[in-house]
Amino acid sequence: MRVSICAASAAILAMTLSAPAFAQAAASPDPTENGRYSMTPADGGFLRLDTRTGAVSLCKVENGAAFCRAATEERAALQGEIDRLVTQNETLKKQQTGSSSLPSRQDFDRALDYAEQFMRRMMRIMRDEEPDKNKT
Repeated sequence: MRVSICAASAAILAMTLSAPAFAQAAASPDPTENGRYSMTPADGGFLRLDTRTGAVSLCKVENGAAFCRAATEERAALQGEIDRLVTQNETLKKQQTGSSSLPSRQDFDRALDYAEQFMRRMMRIMRDEEPDKNKT
């Protein structure tokens, strides 16, 4: 019974809070302004979205008064990570423009020397481990 009274109170409060925004929008038809807050029913209250900042608050009605608390903001953490990655990306791009993408002649020769040593050792192992043809 108490839950339904709280839900009804939250709905009435949401309509009461959003009514001035609707009245103001009807009084001054500014196409760029659609009201600052958007209300959505939720369990135990309603969510209030600030359309200018993107902040979300969970509002509840307790003892006839509405209390809004800021919801946990994963967006702020994600935006911080995005900013960090953008900065890191710009730094890496600056480093890349200063260096050539092709290896130097010395690096290329050294890699070929390693490959040649590998092939010679493999051929030697294959010759040493070859079964005698006379034993079969």
